[in-house]
Amino acid sequence: MRLDNPASAVLEPPPMSEQPFKSEFLRVMQARGYIHQVTHPAELDAAAAAGPITAYIGFDATAPSLHVGSLIQIMMLRRLQQAGHRPVVLMGGGTTKVGDPTDRDSSRPLLTVEQIQANIASIKTVFAKFLRFGDGPTDAVMVDNAEWLDALGYVEFLRDFGVHFTINRMLSFESVKLRLEREQPMTFLEFNYMLMQSVDFLELERRLGCILQMGGSDQWGNIVNGVELIRRVDGKPAFGLTTPLLAAASGAKMGKTAAGAVWLNAEMRSPYDYWQFWRNTEDADVGRFLRLFTDLPLDEIARLEALPGAEINEAKKVLANEATRLLHGADAAEVAAGAAEAAFEQGRLSADLPTVEVNASELEAGVMLAALAQAAGLAASRGEARRLAQGGGLRVNDKAEPDANRTVTSADLVDGVVKLAAGKKKIVLVKPV
Repeated sequence: MRLDNPASAVLEPPPMSEQPFKSEFLRVMQARGYIHQVTHPAELDAAAAAGPITAYIGFDATAPSLHVGSLIQIMMLRRLQQAGHRPVVLMGGGTTKVGDPTDRDSSRPLLTVEQIQANIASIKTVFAKFLRFGDGPTDAVMVDNAEWLDALGYVEFLRDFGVHFTINRMLSFESVKLRLEREQPMTFLEFNYMLMQSVDFLELERRLGCILQMGGSDQWGNIVNGVELIRRVDGKPAFGLTTPLLAAASGAKMGKTAAGAVWLNAEMRSPYDYWQFWRNTEDADVGRFLRLFTDLPLDEIARLEALPGAEINEAKKVLANEATRLLHGADAAEVAAGAAEAAFEQGRLSADLPTVEVNASELEAGVMLAALAQAAGLAASRGEARRLAQGGGLRVNDKAEPDANRTVTSADLVDGVVKLAAGKKKIVLVKPV
């Protein structure tokens, strides 16, 4: 009963483009581009067509906010509920104490219990924007895996679950091989993470009747472990579904900018900056992102992504409006769009533009432009700010500034602020306090 040889139907599913799904859920997921791999696709399709199913995605609480790289998972739960099924949001109060080694070649810093709980409390607020929570048969529920993982004794855990996994198979997973190939240490604590994730699926199956785990394709191995554990231990159907790993057409990692991660909580990234992130989408990504991250009908998306030449910018504005509306609400989206129009199309300042506060006495004495651009998030470093300036991409009060070493002082204030811009799409107001 060890997880040595999963069925070939699990490890090598047929191409999803060839699957004629009957259930609304899988048809929508396929049409919008969410599906990369599915275990036992015909069985899952039949179950989803027969009535409401319960599915979950896990989120560890390593920071006070999730970032836009997690948004595709949140949207998967939204699609599930829209199709008449019940989504489960699993918060990793227990697994965050270990840290997921997937896609990492170094260990995550260990957080205290207090830090983890504070992060969970902060993260929770985002899910209510995308899902309907309650006690109904298709209402979303949120659970914390600390509820059962913290209660497991170590010997009990090994006896009950360790016997179903082999070291041979665990060493074959990419997350482990990556560390070994790069001669980076993987702690025994992290090595247990995949067992803990499998136990999560088993517990949710027993507690909530959950039969489907979803996640990114980097989680495929961990998900398969949970599917096989349930099928072998409880003899019940269980399924896994993954999305393609998301990157921009240029190859850039989704959700990474010069200013850092694109956080979902408004206090960590303003609605305006969030709107601007989507407005800056590459032309080749517009249609794909509209399908994944908005509720617009597919025929309307097809029309928008077919807009020729510079007209594609109108589709980018629709993407920015719709994505911002889902997360921050219609009012915030409207304000962000208005601020962008004022700044970029009408050349006016807007109080809704991102603002960086600096000490008035420091500005009086003068602050190096490169340092100011870095602090404002217009460049990742002073060196990048200098290269941006030399290329004509850094502007002070709408005038190109080729010398990033020059000082910005209170003499540069116009209407009480200094307007800094990087390229054509990033503007920040510097305000003395």
